[in-house]
Amino acid sequence: MTATSTTTYASRGMRHRRPRRSVVPILAPLVIWAGAAGVLALWWSDTTSVIGPAGWLTGAGRITGLLAGYACAVLLALMARMPLLDHTIGTDQLARWHAFGGRCTISLAIAHTLLIIWGYSLSSHTQLVSQTSSLVLHYPDLVKGTAGFLLFLATGVLSARAARRRLSYETWHYLHFATYLAVFLTFGHQLSNGADFVGNRSAQAAWYSLFLGVAALVAWYRFAVPVRRGLRHRLRVSAVHPEAPGVVSVHLTGEHLDELGGEPGQFLRWRFLTRGLWWSANPYSLSAPAHPRFLRITVKTAGGHSAALARLTPGTRVWAEGPYGGLTADRRTAAKVLLLAGGVGITPLRSLFETLPGDVTLVYRARHADSLALRGELDAIAARRRATVHYVVDEPAGHSSPLTAQGLTALVPDLATHDVYLCGPPGMTQAAIHALREVGVPARRIHHESFAF
Repeated sequence: MTATSTTTYASRGMRHRRPRRSVVPILAPLVIWAGAAGVLALWWSDTTSVIGPAGWLTGAGRITGLLAGYACAVLLALMARMPLLDHTIGTDQLARWHAFGGRCTISLAIAHTLLIIWGYSLSSHTQLVSQTSSLVLHYPDLVKGTAGFLLFLATGVLSARAARRRLSYETWHYLHFATYLAVFLTFGHQLSNGADFVGNRSAQAAWYSLFLGVAALVAWYRFAVPVRRGLRHRLRVSAVHPEAPGVVSVHLTGEHLDELGGEPGQFLRWRFLTRGLWWSANPYSLSAPAHPRFLRITVKTAGGHSAALARLTPGTRVWAEGPYGGLTADRRTAAKVLLLAGGVGITPLRSLFETLPGDVTLVYRARHADSLALRGELDAIAARRRATVHYVVDEPAGHSSPLTAQGLTALVPDLATHDVYLCGPPGMTQAAIHALREVGVPARRIHHESFAF
């Protein structure tokens, strides 16, 4: 086989259906900003005047504290895994909002702490150190609030890109549970010390409603639903098959799997109830359309968890959380579609290749020819729907089609008229997005999820 090969059939395609459009991606940011405006209105209505440097510093500290508290609720809501948000906005986009919001929240919390200490020290004519100890030791709930603040800082440091690369997904994931404790510890001091809440029953009721509502969403979608589904569907491993070097497919059976509602392109978080794996739930895409009795995921060895899946034995119990993600047919806006996969990124696109209606082209890139997982299935799907598949490998050198605007248009000449579904390693994804934008594909028609949570 040459480094670049193409399987082409006369295009027959499937009947194109009009995608469902959702207003949630537009409304969600508006609701978040409206809430922030409401928080500022609370401060404004409770502030009669601001006098002198101490007043300005204390006022700024109150504002940043209110916004930091509100942002905590927003952060938890974004990661509550609500289907309404997850399926319309997409897990990847929600994760980016969460990461940006986390940086803002920590910045606001630091600003709140420093401004309040400085403003109070000017008012009482004390040194910063003595004012700090006085606040922490003598104000209600501030010992707990300080502990929560330090937990927030620790989580922020560990979430920084440089630190994140040194942690496994499982360690990073469980460290994030510390944010629940941090929110709990800091909540009390907001009501007992915040000038905008003391004596203001309406503000207190609104704050309690906000946080109790978010807590209910987290408890239901992050904990109750996974347990209920685990008991309901009784998933088990039925077989493990090698697909390519370092790539295996895990076949699962269960009951009432049609109730999961998994669409092609989505993923679930899988918890394998066996030694060494039961404590972590990792995201893997469905590599075949869901069946009422069968599911399949295809996984590449990229760490301890994924490597252990190759050693699973039939009968192993499994809990699945989801489905999640918005890389589905509902994102489609054009009559023609390009599916662009890199490596094991073929897994969600394989399902879409089988099920997406209309004129669909698949470009599958891998390092070696023997790394092209599921190739037999892809050829069969292409023959059945009379579509085109381009297989592109990096070796032997000199034969590969580069991931550039010129390279892509050589494979798909009318690329600018396509929707593009993209899944692959981060470097490949970034290069592909740059090339697609250079070709003229609008950003709104480039659909991808990175799974970089």
